[in-house]
Amino acid sequence: MPTADCRLLQHGRIMKCLTFLLLLPETLKKSKTTGKHTSRLPVCYDILTLSLKKKMAAELYPATNNGTTVTGTDKKSNVQVTQSTTTATTPTTQQNINNNNVEPPSWQSSHPTLRERNAVMFNNELMADIHFIVGPFGESKKVPAHKYVLAVGSSVFCAMFYGDLAEESSEIHIPDVEPAAFLILLKYMYSDAIDLEADTVLATLYAAKKYIVPALAKACVTFLETSLEAKNACVLLSQSRLFEEPELTRRCWEVIDAQAELALGAEGFCEIDLQTLEIILQRETLNTKEVVVFDAVMSWATAECKRQGLGETTRNKRSVLGKALYLVRIPTMTLEEFADGAAQSDILTLEETHDVFLWYTAATKPNLDFPLAQRQGLAPQKCHRFQSSAYRSNQWRYRGRCDSIQFAVDKRIFIAGLGLYGSSGGKAEYSVKIELKRQRVTLAQNLTKFVSDGSSSTFSVWFENPVQVEQDVFYTVSAVLDGNELSYFGQEGMTEVQCGKVTFQFQCSSDSTNGTGVQGGQIPELVFYA
Repeated sequence: MPTADCRLLQHGRIMKCLTFLLLLPETLKKSKTTGKHTSRLPVCYDILTLSLKKKMAAELYPATNNGTTVTGTDKKSNVQVTQSTTTATTPTTQQNINNNNVEPPSWQSSHPTLRERNAVMFNNELMADIHFIVGPFGESKKVPAHKYVLAVGSSVFCAMFYGDLAEESSEIHIPDVEPAAFLILLKYMYSDAIDLEADTVLATLYAAKKYIVPALAKACVTFLETSLEAKNACVLLSQSRLFEEPELTRRCWEVIDAQAELALGAEGFCEIDLQTLEIILQRETLNTKEVVVFDAVMSWATAECKRQGLGETTRNKRSVLGKALYLVRIPTMTLEEFADGAAQSDILTLEETHDVFLWYTAATKPNLDFPLAQRQGLAPQKCHRFQSSAYRSNQWRYRGRCDSIQFAVDKRIFIAGLGLYGSSGGKAEYSVKIELKRQRVTLAQNLTKFVSDGSSSTFSVWFENPVQVEQDVFYTVSAVLDGNELSYFGQEGMTEVQCGKVTFQFQCSSDSTNGTGVQGGQIPELVFYA
């Protein structure tokens, strides 16, 4: 067909459609009046009705694509489109913790791994099918969660949501768990991430034990072991007994025994329960004087009266202590210690005070309700690093200079003091300053005196309290002596020494200005507990 004819034909069809549209209202009116169906309408009508159908679908189901929401409205037969764009944001841990999650509709594509996608859902309202009200009344926090994730991570949650007695409520109250600890528990269950802090680790351990999440519980125990010190040893002992963690209990006893004076004098000691107090007072290996034990018990009694809302009277203190008072080995104190302390504390009755004084002084001793045997304490061990000593040739001289050596051990120990050589020219008194450092930070020092008898024996000089030394870390010990210049000195030094179950390694120290090194010199012994 000629091109001109095609154009005329197309023009004719357009005019026909326009004519139909102009006459459509009248046609429909006639159809309605007659009640008869019109014959097949032209294609123009099909196009128009299709457009109207699309408009209605847009109104009912707004299309969403790449963060763009499309909605349709119909006002005066005009189709209007409104677009609102949501900016895509990458979720952060802080957003999760604050329960403030804003995710783009296609957030999955920006998190390629399953672990990352699960982490996004932590503390997220998106698809949450359960909520927890965590913490005591007035301090609680609402936490969203997902049953499936919790059920695969904990047998307790699995029974709670899918067991025979499954929880039907959409909210579960947990008043005995701290909100911060519960969030740490959930974060681990969603992403395997473990974020422990000193002030929440005990509460987290409780939550992990309650919901049987052993990996998190083990991480908590490891954290506690590494942060264990004399100041928190008694509190952790109480908690380790509660949570039935024997390894943590053993480590607590190591610290309490070796550093008993520090442990019993710490504020944390006053926070323990009565049963733990009684167990500590029965301990044979507490390495301290009994007067220290007595003072600690009095501090605990005062704190317990405050906890119970009682006045700090002698009667109330005896009442809260109960039989624990009679676990203190008062007769093992010296007469002076008893007279200056327990006898004037008013915690004992007049009869008890009288009987104790008689026990000290009378030939016929009265019966006492207190244990009479002294505690065994700990036996110090000594690591000797020289195979021989000498004094005749090239005699060693003390001139107020520093003798120093570095050491490391393969297990945790407690350094209690040093063994030093004395005068090679007869009996002599020395003033000495001993020091223990780690990475040039002073951990302990003591200025004291000792007397040597002129022999090649070593003489122990003690720190005020034993110092915990970690494994596989080099420490520096030093001594500065002032006294008789001529002294014995060690020879044939060893770089590695085995002492029982502990292996020591030695290396030279840059602090040494008097000639002491690995092969020879001073500081022949390290005195320690293990």
